[in-house]
Amino acid sequence: SKKHSMNPMVLKKSWFWVFLFILSRFWEYDATGYGPVFEEEPLDIVYTKESPDKRISMNCRARGNPAPTYRWRRDNWEIKLLELPTDHYSLVGGNLIINNPDEKKHAGTYVCVAKNIYGTVISKEAKVKFGFLEEFPDEERDPVTVKQGQGAVLICDPPKHEVTFQWIFNEFPRFLHPDKRRFVSQSTGNLYISKVEESDAGNYSCYVFNPQIGKGVYSKFISLIPIEELPERKYKSDLVVKFPDTTAMLNYNVTLECFALGNPAPHIVWRKIGATDLPASAEVSMGGALLHLYNVQYEDASGYECEAINQKWQDWHQAWLYVEAAPEWAVTINNTQKDVGSEHTMSCVANGKPTPYIRWLKDGFSYGKGELKFSSLTFDDSGMYQCIAENYWGIIYASAELRVIACAPTFEFNPVKKYLLGANNGRVVIECKPRAAPRPKFTWTKGKEVLFNNSRISIMFDGSLEILNATRNDEGLYTCFAENDKGKANSSGILTITEATQITVAPEDTVAMVGDEVRLQCQASYDPSLDVTFIWSLDFRVIDLYLEWKHYQRVMVSASGGGNSGELKIMNVQIAHEGRYTCTAQTVVDNVTASADLKVKGRPGPPGGVRVEEIRDTSVKLVWNRGADHGNPVLGYTIQTRDFYALTKDDWRVASTSPTALNGMAVMADVVDLYPWMQYEFRVYATNEFGDGEASVPSIKIKTWDAVPVVAPTNVGGYGGKDGELVVTWTPVKPQFFYGKKFGYVVAFKPHDGSDWWYETISDPETRRYVHRDSSFGVTSDDFQVREFQVKVKTFNIKGDGPYSLTTTVYYPRDVPSESPTDVYARPVSSHEALVWWLPLLSRLSDQVKYWRKYDDTEPGANRIFVPATANQTRLENMRPDSHYLIEVRAYNGAGVGPPSEHCEMFTKRALFPIILQGMDEDLRKTGYITGPIYMTGWHFMDFPMPQVGDYELEVRGRYEGGDGPIRKIRLQGKASFLRPTLNLAAVLLLALCIMGLET
Repeated sequence: SKKHSMNPMVLKKSWFWVFLFILSRFWEYDATGYGPVFEEEPLDIVYTKESPDKRISMNCRARGNPAPTYRWRRDNWEIKLLELPTDHYSLVGGNLIINNPDEKKHAGTYVCVAKNIYGTVISKEAKVKFGFLEEFPDEERDPVTVKQGQGAVLICDPPKHEVTFQWIFNEFPRFLHPDKRRFVSQSTGNLYISKVEESDAGNYSCYVFNPQIGKGVYSKFISLIPIEELPERKYKSDLVVKFPDTTAMLNYNVTLECFALGNPAPHIVWRKIGATDLPASAEVSMGGALLHLYNVQYEDASGYECEAINQKWQDWHQAWLYVEAAPEWAVTINNTQKDVGSEHTMSCVANGKPTPYIRWLKDGFSYGKGELKFSSLTFDDSGMYQCIAENYWGIIYASAELRVIACAPTFEFNPVKKYLLGANNGRVVIECKPRAAPRPKFTWTKGKEVLFNNSRISIMFDGSLEILNATRNDEGLYTCFAENDKGKANSSGILTITEATQITVAPEDTVAMVGDEVRLQCQASYDPSLDVTFIWSLDFRVIDLYLEWKHYQRVMVSASGGGNSGELKIMNVQIAHEGRYTCTAQTVVDNVTASADLKVKGRPGPPGGVRVEEIRDTSVKLVWNRGADHGNPVLGYTIQTRDFYALTKDDWRVASTSPTALNGMAVMADVVDLYPWMQYEFRVYATNEFGDGEASVPSIKIKTWDAVPVVAPTNVGGYGGKDGELVVTWTPVKPQFFYGKKFGYVVAFKPHDGSDWWYETISDPETRRYVHRDSSFGVTSDDFQVREFQVKVKTFNIKGDGPYSLTTTVYYPRDVPSESPTDVYARPVSSHEALVWWLPLLSRLSDQVKYWRKYDDTEPGANRIFVPATANQTRLENMRPDSHYLIEVRAYNGAGVGPPSEHCEMFTKRALFPIILQGMDEDLRKTGYITGPIYMTGWHFMDFPMPQVGDYELEVRGRYEGGDGPIRKIRLQGKASFLRPTLNLAAVLLLALCIMGLET
């Protein structure tokens, strides 16, 4: 024999082909393995030098079969964890550990790479930042000197970081609390004071806090020195903080800032341009300086306006809010298994604003953009694919595995059905769907006869056999043969032809009245070896007889000629039941249908397409389309409106129209007598002899044009006060009568014997009084009679001035009232309430009622009630049971209160037992529901059965002759470890003391 040595290169090539063979078999049969799928991806990290661990841990975990291996990249460069190990990086599972981090070496963008034999995926990016907070400069801050009444701005000049701002007043940690007069901008950090007061004197320091690192620093102190100015001047409102054009992210929160200097301190009003109100999610805080919009939506995008108002001036600012969104998947990718050589398309769609950019990765490397199309798949196309969508606001990843397979045909998972049925003269399809790759060639036989395509028999593209106009002669054994370059296989089934199902009695078109009962017949003949089922549908919607039993019932009766009936009974017919009814007679072999129309006469249907075509100040032109008349002519139409101040969504009111009556042919009308500058929506309903029909869908909300106001303030009055004060009062005009923007009032007044009127402009539409101070108005010793002033008030808006109110005479009193009310009488109503009457003075503005317990209270601490001059009685509340009370009444005229009346003495009613005690679960109480049992006792204590778990609140009150007394509450914290579910001794004592307190 002769020995032969093997060339090493030949040996290597042999092993290579063995590996390819094993891999190809792996692709054929392995169905349990799959590529990596991330379960945990790294997150952004801010590392601080004060971190006690002195390390960063970035987590990464993926599942896969076989288990994946991990690598990491920093700024698109692979970290050589195995080839070049360092003291800084280490790998624990898939987690990357960075020991003793250094900003220059380790700050950056990291991704985790997971890989197994099926492919590679890359995690979303995670940033590592090093957090720190710079100190303020050491330079001293210059003091700020300002006149009292003027505005002031203290500059923060913070370090450039993402921080929040506060100001320290005089010493740490005494922080300034912003209010209507003082504001801290979270954009600049500056402190704004609308008008400086004497109490503002002190030292201020800007404090900045970085929430990411939990550290704060503060600036050098700034001294604020107010200078007194007499008299204190008034300054017009001046907006100094104005929010810029802002872009917010969908479903996130955004805050807009506006603040003004001025004396008096300006009032800030916010508006959404083109709308009558702010969004429902809006909230105004910090004295009006901040507008918060929560969970921002696309419809919140608009122009916003802030207006600063005081008695000297109005200043306003407008800017736009834009709403954009991070990418969000609309269509994503899924794991897919495709035959080698087949076509395939991979696509994903993401919503977002701006429109997201789509790109692809395959096994961790860039692989194109847009849509991926494969005209003929190969094994090289197998792998892990990642679709990436990104825009300015974010980036999202979607991963899926594409597996290209090849295998010989097999019917193991989907054989040809063993027994097949077909209807006589019907279409029969015998499916042949083996598992095979690439696509096999199909051949069919009947018995031993090979079948070829003809006018009645054809082999479809997917391998199925189609037989048209089947007859008994087509019965027999059919076999499907499938073959490709990997092998071949076959599967057989026996075809039997049955009698075709036929409708013998079809439903007929029917007309019914609302409330009638209707029967729709349906009978069918079918093969006696089969079962038949009847299915009814209305306008292609299958009727669920179980859920709709109140109106539908199927009547199953035997029909003549051996068939069956599926008659449908419709009870209490309504308009909604009108339409096309289809009866389907179905067997396992075939089905047949028949249809009929049901017309229902009743109230008319809703009009459609309601829309506003012309908008005016007090009217609009409304257009609509006629709805269904349901077999009866429409007699007329009615228009309804709902304005911005509607109390509920169903608060619709009949509108005035031109022409007044709208006949059944009308498709448009003018809606008149509307309020100018008011938001409206409209709907229309039709009427026939059966009554009013359903209302249309409301129109889009519109706003009428603005106009000059026509309503004057009412109840204009006033009085003279101390030190030359003239107080003018009125009832403000309701908002629906504003008729336009920038609504306000003009107050006019003059001495009764004077010729020149004084005018003051009030910019706040909610104001109801104005105080004018002039020392010359005061009463002097030379005045022998009461001074009189004439006052009147008118309205105005951006379109012009409205009418004045009626002129009213206001009297300036020489002194406080010199007399007191008389005949004061009181009687108890219950143990804690009483009624009091008196005979008042004629010349007064109001009366002051005081009441206190004779022996237990002091007069300075008495309860006080001011009663308007229109009444001479009132109710006294919160009194103690069984107590002796003193009551007095004094008249008030603007200059002050007069002398007291004689004291009226009375006793409140006594308490009567039993005591009522009610327990309720604390969590349920927060929902607003009062729950729990009620216990009654005549004693001052009781054992209360208490559950072992949960916090409880007890309510205790006395029952008196005049009713139940005030409530006293006890909160008890339950514990699961309680051995006995009863009140402990301390709680019983507390309860006893509480009950005793009800009597004192």
